[in-house]
Amino acid sequence: MQITKNSVKTNPGPSEWFTGSVYVDSVAVPSGPSRVNASSVHFTPGARTAWHKHPNGQTIYVIEGIGLVQRRGGSIEVIRPGDRVFFEPGEDHWHGASPNRFMTHLAMLDVDDQGNAASWGDHVSDAEYSAAPAMGED
Repeated sequence: MQITKNSVKTNPGPSEWFTGSVYVDSVAVPSGPSRVNASSVHFTPGARTAWHKHPNGQTIYVIEGIGLVQRRGGSIEVIRPGDRVFFEPGEDHWHGASPNRFMTHLAMLDVDDQGNAASWGDHVSDAEYSAAPAMGED
């Protein structure tokens, strides 16, 4: 058994991977035979990931707020606390907060044999993001 005390700093999400202000808290990192990578990701209103893919897929679990998710070629879906989303291996997608609400999710995945968690693409444009359905957030 290994206990890690909460001493890891919250890190801002890299601008290459995110639009807007995003903060990441590490939950689990690959170590030894384990390939599990998990993070608590905090999105400010309107913040979102760039388009990206995961070699072994990804599960996100919404903890608080209202978020948006989209896979390439699909419609934008609204996600709320308790919702789980699984992105298939290699599925191009993005996720983030709604325009007027914060959103925090737990992101969980297995890295590949080389330790890669994701491959990143273009930023989600404002036009793509604004195609989201009305959410009744008020």
